Amino acid sequence: MTEVLSQEEIDQLLTAINRGEPEVEVIKPADTRKIKIYDFKRPDKFSKEQIRTVSIMHETFARLTTTSLSAQLRSMVHVHVASVDQLTYEEFIRSIPTPTTLAIINMDPLKGNAILEIDPAITFSIIDRLFGGSGEGTKAQHELTDIETSVMEGIIVRILGNMREAWSTVIDLRPRLGQIDTNPQFAQIVPPTEMVVLVTLETKVGEVEGMMNFCIPYLTIEPIIGKLSAQFWYSSVRRGTNPENISIIKEKLATVDVNVVAEIGKIQISVRDVLMLHVGDVVRLYDTRVGDPYLLNVGNKNKFLCRPGIIGKKIAVQIVKRTAEIEQSDFEELDAKMEETS
Repeated sequence: MTEVLSQEEIDQLLTAINRGEPEVEVIKPADTRKIKIYDFKRPDKFSKEQIRTVSIMHETFARLTTTSLSAQLRSMVHVHVASVDQLTYEEFIRSIPTPTTLAIINMDPLKGNAILEIDPAITFSIIDRLFGGSGEGTKAQHELTDIETSVMEGIIVRILGNMREAWSTVIDLRPRLGQIDTNPQFAQIVPPTEMVVLVTLETKVGEVEGMMNFCIPYLTIEPIIGKLSAQFWYSSVRRGTNPENISIIKEKLATVDVNVVAEIGKIQISVRDVLMLHVGDVVRLYDTRVGDPYLLNVGNKNKFLCRPGIIGKKIAVQIVKRTAEIEQSDFEELDAKMEETS
């Protein structure tokens, strides 16, 4: 809008020009602040950091699901997080096909339900694979029969086990399968305008590609929304205070095989000398004399001193002491021997 000057303002301006010293008004720069448009019909309830944390959690879920489904289907399965978005529940329902595999998930101890939607192409590929087929599925999509529904229940229960493990750093989630629907219009777990977080997982079973969508309403996730921060998530991973996980790790480590080698001694010779060795030749070692204990290596670490012996018809060693108990003077003595021989 153009501003009109009054007669008094015009007279003052002319007087200043006649004097040769017109007052110059300092023009203030325009406000360059970024304005964020806020839609009251579709408010953002999840921050970018919370969305990023949800994405990290479900990347773990995707890796676990890839492994478990590959083992169960005996086929190459690949699952990874494609996107994590927030939208209204109505937008989610409109974006999925009909019919589809829609699993209502109880998110105990959180209140309310979530939805796991599996693309029909992936559903029928899994069913075909479990029924002995090649996993190609069928182009003619139809509602699941009772037998097919039972088969998918087993698959979804296995997937929910992976979800519990992926969420363990934030909450001891115990997801349970409620029911399976095929029509999205029948799955009204929250009002249409309620905000949800949608985790989209690109899934490939053999040569068949499709999507899995995990929809979590804000009302369900609200009690733990403060824990969905990168700082809390990483600190939980570092703490590792879950006794169940620690006991499982210890149990797995107890069954790991390691190489245990008794080292008689060391010597450095040329390849030519090695080729000239014959039966009966004597090789003088740098740091070992007759009667000295041997080093017993566990993996690539020097752990014990030992002495050779026999048990029955088998060669054995008897552990004398730990290397941590060897005094510094013992090492100095060994170094002196090496210098003398060299």
